[in-house]
Parts: sequence; C-alpha cells; structure tokens
Amino acid sequence: MAENIYDRVTNSIIASLEGGVGSWKRPWTVKAGATSPLPYNITSGANYRGINTVMLWCAREQHDWPTMGFATYEQWKSKGAQVRKGETATHIVFFKPTEQTTRNDAGDEESRKGLIARGYCVFNQAQVEGYEPKPVEPMAPVERNAVADDFFKSTGADIRHGGTRAFYVPSMDYISMPDIDAFGEPVRYYSTLAHETVHWTGAERRCDRSLKGRFGDESYAMEEMVAEIGAAFVCGILNLDSDVREDHAQYVASWIKVLKNDNRAVFTASSQAQKAVDYLTSLQVVEDERLAAD
Repeated sequence: MAENIYDRVTNSIIASLEGGVGSWKRPWTVKAGATSPLPYNITSGANYRGINTVMLWCAREQHDWPTMGFATYEQWKSKGAQVRKGETATHIVFFKPTEQTTRNDAGDEESRKGLIARGYCVFNQAQVEGYEPKPVEPMAPVERNAVADDFFKSTGADIRHGGTRAFYVPSMDYISMPDIDAFGEPVRYYSTLAHETVHWTGAERRCDRSLKGRFGDESYAMEEMVAEIGAAFVCGILNLDSDVREDHAQYVASWIKVLKNDNRAVFTASSQAQKAVDYLTSLQVVEDERLAAD
C-alpha cells in the first residue's frame, strides 16, 4: 500500500534525526569532491530529486558509501555489474500520475488528476561488483567561490552584509548575512546563504510557500526543514560541502515531532525545497546574457 511507503521513508528520516540529537549531524549533508554531491542514476546520469535525494543521502551517510551512483538491480545488470549477495536495497519512491473520472451532481463527467506513490529499490555503486566509474577530480579549496558568488548574485536577492546573525526579513524582503570572514570557512558562509536564500523564495511573488494551512503552529519548524533541505540541494548543485548552522540543532526536536504527527511531512518539505531550488536555478544568467549585460 502507498501509505506504507510514507511510513517507511518517514521512519527512516526520524531515525537519522534521533540518532544525532545532542550532537546533531544533518542526515542530508553534502560531501563534495569525491563524487557527484547529488545522487544520480548510473544508467541515465540524471540526478534524483526531492524526497529521493534526501533518502539516498541518508543511506549514504548510514553506510558510509564513497559514491552517489545508484541504479536498480536490472540497471546494474545491464551495465555488466552484479549486486553482491546479501546487499540490502535502498527504498525510494516514484509518483505515478493517475486520472479518475467521476460524475458531479449535474450528472456531468469530471476528470480528477492525482499522483500515487510507488516504491522501488536501488543499490549504491559500492554494493556491486564489475563496475568502474570515471574518476571525478576534487575541487580545489578557494577563499571565495566564483561559481557560488555568481549563483547567488543571479537570483537578484537583496543580500545585505554586516552584523553577527544570518536571517531573512519577509516584511522588507532582504537577507542579512555576516561578512564571509566571520564564518571561519567559506563553505559555512555559502551553506548559510543558501539556507536564507531558500527562505527568500517563499515570498508570494516567487514560490508562494505557505505551510500554515496544513501545519499550523508547526509551520515554522516545517519552513526551517524546507530551508535546510533546500540549502543542501543548492550546495550539491554548486559542488560545495554543506555545513550545519550552529543554531539549527535546536530545531531537531520540533522536526521529529512534525514527522511523527504527519508521515507525509518530509515529502512535503523535500518537494517544497526542490521547487525553491528549481526557482533559484531558473534565475541564473547564462554566460552570453551576462556578457551582453556588461
């Protein structure tokens, strides 16, 4: 049943969060350089999206796999590789479009479209034999990252530097950030900026993200989860390690509460995070347009 899929995924996320209470480490942490920071399908080369990205990050963290390449049993077989005996699959989800025809009170037929969650199994590259990936060179550390700077600049967000805290002000629509030197390491700056920029996407004229109707008093915790997952997605796109903000460990208990009350909450958070990142990506200026503007 589809409901079992939601329970299985949600319980896995809860276990990852509960395992880190007290000395929390984000279960969807990105590690750049050794391989693709975003989980991808070996056959198509396409990145997994939304909740599947979160699930595969958690699985990699749990098993300490060195790569982010995944495929089904049959896909590995088509590559001439063999899943080792005794290996356990990671369950992920795809949503199958559905259409149901009903009759309204007037007797007219109406078509209602929806999505049904279906589960399937994938295996990490570390679980198979007979496959050799192309090596990926790690990025050299830099004081500032030009690609990341261009990414955030292209969003057009009003980013103001100074002070000691990072936050987004919805009423005035600007992001406040400490100077990059205050973070000790540049990656912490970019990870934090990604988090606040995801918050920025929630404005009505952007992604119009309001979680109050469904989550009520827990909407603040949900929005923070969206921003955390979205920040990890952004860092994956930019091939940056993602770092946990020091003030976010306090949210873990509230996240666990939300997830235990609603087994679809992490699906919603991941979906909203993906929409936010898709929006940020759509704002990026291609090189020719940037040169023309200059």
